Amino acid sequence: MCGISAFLSHTGEASSNEHFEAQAQHVAAELENSLNIVSHRGPDARGRWFSDDYQVGLGHVRLSIMDLSPSGNQPFHDETNSIHAVVNGELYDHEHYRAQLASEFQFAGTSDCEIVIALYKHYGLSFLSHLRGEFAFVIWDASRELLIAARDRYGIKSLYYTVFQGKLLVATEIKSFLAFGVQPEWCVRTLRDQSWRVESRTFFKGIHRVLPGHYLICRRNEKEEQKSYWDLEYPDKISHEMRSEEEMVQGVRERLLEAVRIRLKADVPVAIYLSGGIDSSSVAGMVAELIKQGTKLGSEPKSDLSNMKCFTVQFDEDSGADESEIARRTAEWLGVDIHFVKMDEEALVSRFEDAVWHSEIPLPDLNGMGRLALAEAVHAQGIKVVVTGEGSDEHFAGYLAFRADSLSEPDHAWPALQIADTEREEALRTAIDQVTYGIFGDYTGTVPSATRRMLNHSHVTSSIARVGSLPFSEWTNSYGDDIPETSLIEGFDGRVRDNIKNRWHPLHTAQYLFTKSFLPHFILRYNGDNIDMVNQVESRCPFLDHHLTEYVNNVPPSLKMKYNAREKSFREKHILREAVRPYVTDEVYNISKKAYMGPRKFWPGGPLHRKIKHLVTRENVESLGFLDWNATEEAVENAFSKQEPLALRRAITVAQFIVLGQRFGIKPAGALPN
Repeated sequence: MCGISAFLSHTGEASSNEHFEAQAQHVAAELENSLNIVSHRGPDARGRWFSDDYQVGLGHVRLSIMDLSPSGNQPFHDETNSIHAVVNGELYDHEHYRAQLASEFQFAGTSDCEIVIALYKHYGLSFLSHLRGEFAFVIWDASRELLIAARDRYGIKSLYYTVFQGKLLVATEIKSFLAFGVQPEWCVRTLRDQSWRVESRTFFKGIHRVLPGHYLICRRNEKEEQKSYWDLEYPDKISHEMRSEEEMVQGVRERLLEAVRIRLKADVPVAIYLSGGIDSSSVAGMVAELIKQGTKLGSEPKSDLSNMKCFTVQFDEDSGADESEIARRTAEWLGVDIHFVKMDEEALVSRFEDAVWHSEIPLPDLNGMGRLALAEAVHAQGIKVVVTGEGSDEHFAGYLAFRADSLSEPDHAWPALQIADTEREEALRTAIDQVTYGIFGDYTGTVPSATRRMLNHSHVTSSIARVGSLPFSEWTNSYGDDIPETSLIEGFDGRVRDNIKNRWHPLHTAQYLFTKSFLPHFILRYNGDNIDMVNQVESRCPFLDHHLTEYVNNVPPSLKMKYNAREKSFREKHILREAVRPYVTDEVYNISKKAYMGPRKFWPGGPLHRKIKHLVTRENVESLGFLDWNATEEAVENAFSKQEPLALRRAITVAQFIVLGQRFGIKPAGALPN
């Protein structure tokens, strides 16, 4: 709902009054300019706070969602003016904590985000486990000379940091660092081994992200340190489930309904993103049911289905990506309003560069441009909040790429669905072939044996680790021959690797890998907060509610990805389908998984081809410094003349890196010195 920027100086020295005034004005201007860069995230209010010596500064731009009055403006401060905070996001259950802590903390208003300081003062660093929602924040505890920055469990909200000229800088978006004089450089090592997809390092040298479920602490003149406060957990694969399927279906239903219900609270209008799949259809169906039961939709004065608005991207019928007719039928069945956002190739391409710049992520697809158009339409209707379906595939096993791992070992937790080894092995071979030709990225069969063992021979790894592979210049080989699969598994700590090797069912391993890499670093940036907030729209993700996911993680694998040996068919998200059966149409209940993707076939001479040709020139490729021009030129040619999917992904990815390089003003990467 907001944008934040903060700094902690490590180089404070006594100085004359004249010099102090100049320095104070300088750092104040830097912070102000960093907020200007992300002013689109918060047009409703702006706030800044500086320590008396101007060695610490917190800045905030606000999109008002809860408590629209000035009392909800930030930064927040405690009554002794010793603890200060800037918060981005939504924190649910805040009413409970307000009641609990009212006797010991003086709240300024009714903003949900104000509970951050109250909880910190009451629980210390353990307060993080009490936060529920989508959030990122920075706290400065002046009495302890301690800065704390943290991010939600799944990475719905972004948070980056770097150290530059003696200052620790923390911000919602990397581009805010430009205001402090940071000049990003390509980190060729993380680009080559693609470790930026799982570690805190980004593909910019020295710029890190606070990882999902982590917090950063730093004291003046000390090195910052990042620590985990939460992680995904799964049961031991040899354990037996004692609950009935009906009990687990009801458990999922109750928790998902509650996750949706609390995300309808707002002092502004709320809408729903609706596609043709079961995830967003489930959310829409549950919202409609909750309204019928008396739940208010955002700021609407009363519960009325006529107030419910759904928004759907409408691609060309022959694009292979259009789901608008299914969405239309769902909306008609629910009896709610639906708005279609028409997206032809020209409309997608017109948003190409802006989507890359705002997401700060290269993802070889055009769905981010469709998401940008959706937020434009929502904003035009005066709506500030949307409820979305991200996170369902990762937690309920929705990706087709999960099929092989769901069968690579028996599911001892649920003997009722055990199949004969010969049948399982036959189905496994078919599923492995499907993973090889998956849609997520390049695939390789040449993964070192040690890496395969660390991954317990996971079949889904390459489709995650190699999304948007690049044609690197030969000189980059000087960085060594680490491959993306090795970087992926080594990016996790030893406890996780031990769980993967010895405790978790392979399907749970696949879910973990997706949730910790592809989801936060691609989907939630390119199809989430960074894109929605361009048009002052806050997206809320009920499937990424930890009360729900902690329950779902303990559901047996074969009740998520269910295999029918007689029909030789898979039913992805089985437990979810049963849980939401009362809220969706028969069509949606039975529909096969189809990822939200933009169109994937484009013809020579069309809008995308012209955009790629305009961006991917020899001069622009060489200005990156780490790519081979001949291989890049071949990829562009094959993408359009031969309709090669991998070539198209590479061409789009190269074009996106060029956009990032140009807009961030990055100099070409150079060879390592001898």
